[in-house]
Amino acid sequence: MFEDLKGRTAVVFGVANKRSIAWAIAQGLQAAGANLAITYQNERMEMEAKDLILSLPGAEAFMCDVSKDEEIARLFEKLKARYGKLHALVHSVAYAPAEELKGDFVNTTREGFRVAHDVSVYSLIAVCRAAAPLMEDGGSVITMTYYGAEKVVPHYNVMGVAKAALECTVRYLAQDLGRKKIRVNAISAGPIKTLAARGISGLGDMLRSHAERAPLQRNVEVAEVGSTGVFLASDASSGITGEVIYVDCGYNIMGF
Repeated sequence: MFEDLKGRTAVVFGVANKRSIAWAIAQGLQAAGANLAITYQNERMEMEAKDLILSLPGAEAFMCDVSKDEEIARLFEKLKARYGKLHALVHSVAYAPAEELKGDFVNTTREGFRVAHDVSVYSLIAVCRAAAPLMEDGGSVITMTYYGAEKVVPHYNVMGVAKAALECTVRYLAQDLGRKKIRVNAISAGPIKTLAARGISGLGDMLRSHAERAPLQRNVEVAEVGSTGVFLASDASSGITGEVIYVDCGYNIMGF
């Protein structure tokens, strides 16, 4: 791990349970010495997520639904009062209604499309706008994407379109925030059995296909994604912004 995050503060969005990619990144950041503020979505998720967050030494838990501007504003007021500055932000948030991930893409509903893009894409813009004034010394923003942004993955449907929009958003934010020495990058992880992934029909087929076709002949481990998050938060990646970093055992390089 990169031991250069001591004295720095990171806020992590998207912890649902111990299998979350956000949780793996949070554990890595904590091990590297960062102070952590970790959010959970709502009261329904409070019991499991809050207990998990508080089990990580030094981490503090905050509730924030990123689809609500007033909750984002309230959270960052609290973060400013508690920490003063921020140095890293992890955005591991994505959602589409379950029914949108089962049928044919052509049957995507207007509301399903709106929700997927609001929660999965616009929320990154919203939290970056709120975080930028606290990143007085510069900083690193990290979000999560998937290969379905580039190629058709059966049943990924509207989430693939949302991830494509997210990757484009990363580039535009990187250009905007670069003058403030804030870097913005995305990690494209291979399929992992997270709570969100379980809503995708055919997840088992995705996992088998990746393990068979990836050069490393296996699926990625969530801890490997966590380590990449620490790298992107650290000065070791100081010259990298606007990029999509693949952590998928090489699956994306294969033609077939």
